Amino acid sequence: MSKIPNHVAVIPDGNRRWAKKRGLPSIIGHQKGVDALESILDKFLEMKIPYFTFWGSSMDNITNRTKKEVSYLFDIFENQFKRIADHKRIHKNKVKIIVLGRWEELFPETTKKAIKEAIEKTKNYDKHVLTFLMAYNGDDEMIECIKTIKKKGIAVNSQTIKDNLWTKDLPSVDFVIRTGCDKDPHNSAGFMMWDTTYSQLFFTDKLFPDFKEKEFEKTINDYMERERRMGK
Repeated sequence: MSKIPNHVAVIPDGNRRWAKKRGLPSIIGHQKGVDALESILDKFLEMKIPYFTFWGSSMDNITNRTKKEVSYLFDIFENQFKRIADHKRIHKNKVKIIVLGRWEELFPETTKKAIKEAIEKTKNYDKHVLTFLMAYNGDDEMIECIKTIKKKGIAVNSQTIKDNLWTKDLPSVDFVIRTGCDKDPHNSAGFMMWDTTYSQLFFTDKLFPDFKEKEFEKTINDYMERERRMGK
C-alpha cells in the first residue's frame, strides 16, 4: 500500500459540460469549478499533502475560446488570486504559491498583478506548495526546455531536461486525477509529461464542479490502497 502522495496533480475537466447539461452559460460552470477547487484545497491541507498542482487553464482555453468567455476567465482568475493572497488558510498553513505557463505573456495586467501579489506574499512559505498551471501546455513546456538546452550548449540527459523545465522546482507527480472523462480516459497537450512518467492515474466521469472534498478524499484513499511499482 502507498503512503499519502507527496505530489497530486488535478486536470479539472467538465466545467462547460456541467453548465450545458443544466442549460446555463459556460461562465456559470467555470464559477462552480472555482467552488469545487476551494473545497478540494481545504481537503488537500487537511490531508497534509505537501504538493498540489492544478491545471487552471491550457493555451487552448485562452487562445481558442470566445473573447467573452476568455474575458470572464480572466476575471475569475483575478478574483481567485486576490482571495488566495489574503486567505487565512493559505498563511496559516504556510502555502507557497507557484504559477507556471505563459500567463505573463497572455493575461491582462490586472490579472497578472493579482497573480504576482499571491506569489510575492507566499514566497517564503515552505510547508505546502500550491502550483497553478496557467496558459500551460506540456508540449509547449518541453519544446521550450529543448530550446533552452540547445541555447546553453549543454549535454542532454535526464538531469538537464528536469533542470530546464518550467516545473524544475517541483518533485515528480505521484498521482494524476482527471475529472469528466471516465469513459474517455486520456491526457491532454502532454500534461507535465516529464514529471508524470511513473504517476498513478485516476479518471472519473464526475464533471469538475461536482468533484469536491468528499470525492477528492475518496480518490486519495484509492491511491493509498495501490501498490506503486515504478515501472518494475
